[in-house]
Amino acid sequence: MSKIKIAIVGIGNCVSSLIQGIHYYKDKDPKDAIGLMHWKIGDWNPTDIEVVAAFDIDARKVGKTVDEAIFAKPNCTTVFQEEIPKSDVIVQMGPVLDGVSDHMAEFEEDYTFIVADEEPADVVEVLKESGAEILLSYLPVGSEEAARFYAQCALDAEIAYINCMPVFIVSDPEWDAKFREKGLPAVGDDIKAQIGATITHRTLSNLFKERGVKLVHTYQINTGGNTDFLNMLNRKRLDSKKESKTEAVQSVLAERMDPHDIHIGPSDYIPWQKDNKICFLRMEGKTFGDVPMDIELRLSVEDSPNSAGCVIDAIRCCKLGLERGIGGQLTSISSYVMKHPPLQFTDDEAAANVEAFINGELER
Repeated sequence: MSKIKIAIVGIGNCVSSLIQGIHYYKDKDPKDAIGLMHWKIGDWNPTDIEVVAAFDIDARKVGKTVDEAIFAKPNCTTVFQEEIPKSDVIVQMGPVLDGVSDHMAEFEEDYTFIVADEEPADVVEVLKESGAEILLSYLPVGSEEAARFYAQCALDAEIAYINCMPVFIVSDPEWDAKFREKGLPAVGDDIKAQIGATITHRTLSNLFKERGVKLVHTYQINTGGNTDFLNMLNRKRLDSKKESKTEAVQSVLAERMDPHDIHIGPSDYIPWQKDNKICFLRMEGKTFGDVPMDIELRLSVEDSPNSAGCVIDAIRCCKLGLERGIGGQLTSISSYVMKHPPLQFTDDEAAANVEAFINGELER
């Protein structure tokens, strides 16, 4: 069986977890493969994915092979698969554009980005020569210009596109039209975790709705110690992130909440947490007779492996889209694994739609 050939922008913690996972599941079978939503999608197992091109801007990753770069600083996620086969794919220098916030220079090298003194590669040419079929974007939050640059590179190289970060591309009708015209599938925007803050908040919000409880106030505050949280100390880069996370919850409510009554967003960067993300969630509601109730929840997860389980399904569904000649938004898998998809569904509906898409019963 041929591999699904992917190119990746941003060799950070999420990509480290994804590549570790591809090799971790090689010795597993469906019965003992913990942590997967689907063992097989189409003809592909989790291990049928191959990285054929990679881009980054950090001096400790550019010029290294992918198997080395995924463990280089400032990556700090859990290593659950130490043995990674030697790769012949060299991480190429990408254009910096707005990918590095100015405040990142104020922090110690082990925790922040060090921009390589290299000329950027010709991204489109590298993509074409590599034989990549899908481009995954893992750019830092707030990289609006860079996100659009790489989306256009995918179009120019005529490959599919998965947007794992919160810049609204796949959910934008203008970009959707571009991918439709080229006959290229696209999945996005902003990857969810398997069991993370957003999916938990959505599930509880839907429970309130189904049980007739009015949600009157809620907040979700998150802390972490990876470069994602360090980057988000620059609040000017957070507009799309806050919108993405807030809309993911608003979309499942019986009626939209006043913006003053719902707060969802990162709180602070705590270096010693590393890739551990802690979510503090509070929901205040009114039950029968207008009687108040509330829920407080603390969720602790390793952030990057939590999203890799969703991306590994997005890749395989995107490959199905390629095989079926579908151009534009793949709305089923996007609603299942993304915070800001083109169409929002409840999580039960999204799961059913993905099964229907995999089985060929739903077009996209």
